[in-house]
Amino acid sequence: MAVIDIDHVTKDYGHKRGIFDVSFSVNKGEVFGFLGPNGAGKTTTIRHIMGFSKPQDGTITVDGKDAWKQADAIKRQVGYLPGELAFPSGMTGTQFIDFMAKERQITDMTKTNYLLDMFELDPSGVIKRMSLGTKRKLAVVTAFMHDPEILILDEPTSGLDPLMQERFIDFVLAEKEAGKTILLSSHIFNEVDATCDRIAIIKNGEIVSTIVADKLRNNQNKEFKVEFADHETYEHFIAETQLDISAKRPDQDQVKLRIHDDAIHQLFAEMSQYKLNFISEIKFTLEDYFMNFYDRKLSVAAGQEELEHGND
Repeated sequence: MAVIDIDHVTKDYGHKRGIFDVSFSVNKGEVFGFLGPNGAGKTTTIRHIMGFSKPQDGTITVDGKDAWKQADAIKRQVGYLPGELAFPSGMTGTQFIDFMAKERQITDMTKTNYLLDMFELDPSGVIKRMSLGTKRKLAVVTAFMHDPEILILDEPTSGLDPLMQERFIDFVLAEKEAGKTILLSSHIFNEVDATCDRIAIIKNGEIVSTIVADKLRNNQNKEFKVEFADHETYEHFIAETQLDISAKRPDQDQVKLRIHDDAIHQLFAEMSQYKLNFISEIKFTLEDYFMNFYDRKLSVAAGQEELEHGND
């Protein structure tokens, strides 16, 4: 069942800025990744989900509520972490937490204290004097202190140090285990890859692909890099093999080979006949998939793709 549903939504700001015919849904208990670089349309889409903007075309519902007409109800119901933070001036973090607790009529502070401990936040300081990372921690605590069933996260780890980024991934996985519905907008591959069940890629305001993360992780089409012991062996292999060569690098006696899982035994049987410096699998990552839709700078000469020496 779709908890968040975006159906053919367009908001055209002119000069190719905005979002165009965007459609996707987030099912109950699912972590849905929304992946793209800055300026691709992620935040614009989320602002429409939260009811801050009205679409020119299309509809958006959150838990069955119209995102524009019932925006106030949605804001009370979801946990929203914006990419750009804004806090009342003059407050300490503790005062802001108390203010939000009263606004949401929270009397049980168990979840709040859990979040304070998890993110190692001392909220006693004046907010305007806090570092960006501390402000981000405060935003996380106050966004989720009411233990919402729906989380909408826009670049949630921006400003956090690597340790806290990992802590945030742990938090998302724990919320997922608890059955929460989560939309995670990001340009950071590892946090999307580590948490998401499905992923939509957005480019220039349009969804260019939606994939099931497990299918990407368990891709049966593999790629291997091979370096031969000498050039004579390399030339012999090139002349004799029936394997699928995807790239050649004769100056380093290297090739890339595309192999389906069913043919792995054939690969190693054939490679055992040659003297090699190394053979290694090239892991196909979410970043690799993503870059199919964005420009990647490759060193290519005469149809030969650049291959680095080593095991990566």
